[in-house]
Amino acid sequence: MKQVLAKAALFAVVSAAASLLIVVALVPLIGGVVEGNALLMALLCPLVIAFPASGHTLWQKKKLSDALLELTRAHDELADAHMQLAEAHARLSEKARHDDMTGLLNREAFFATLKSLRRRTDSGALLIIDADNFKYINDTHGHQQGDVALKLITEAIRTALREDDLVGRIGGEEFGAFLVGADVNEAVEVAERIRLAVEAIHFSPGEGKYLPLSVSIGASRLRQQLTWSEMMREADRRLYEAKRRGRNRVVFETVAKAA
Repeated sequence: MKQVLAKAALFAVVSAAASLLIVVALVPLIGGVVEGNALLMALLCPLVIAFPASGHTLWQKKKLSDALLELTRAHDELADAHMQLAEAHARLSEKARHDDMTGLLNREAFFATLKSLRRRTDSGALLIIDADNFKYINDTHGHQQGDVALKLITEAIRTALREDDLVGRIGGEEFGAFLVGADVNEAVEVAERIRLAVEAIHFSPGEGKYLPLSVSIGASRLRQQLTWSEMMREADRRLYEAKRRGRNRVVFETVAKAA
């Protein structure tokens, strides 16, 4: 406010000085005489008019400037809030796609991603990976130890897969993996790597004891005439065949590997 009054006073003084100069210069030219009253009026009129007028104008300008500054600040805050909301939404969306315990894609996200992959690749293999004798771990050592075992198996699967392969948890102790572009031999090699990685886990449910872990794997090769549901059923049949043959093995078409 003080700054506004100071500027208004300055404008008034400048206006009074300009008015006085005009009167002194022009009045004699038209035959008039510059007297005391004329000088007084030349000084007072600009002061009386210019000070409140300029003060009002400057005050309105300041209010407008403050309002614009506040609007800019509010716009920036809104933009920040919108960005934070978008980031939070992205995090929630990403979280909704993943299994809380293993961090892998959940069943819905895994199969949704498979559908999108179908449009971009015409070769690959689907693996269904199931932890062997998992009910025994939960029943004997408790679900907490069962969760520990699942996390260890998850890490073993992640380590054994290739960089571009897709993996998700599609059931309690069941995992799905799609090996992009893999032929039968490559798929069997990756599946066997998974089986050996799980077999190498040193899992201790407590009391210094170690419990062997293993997985059975059924696989299906991507073919144009097969839907994902048909490939799942084919891989499931081979998974059950691996279980029937004694577990801890890979079954893929005519190829079967075991410990």
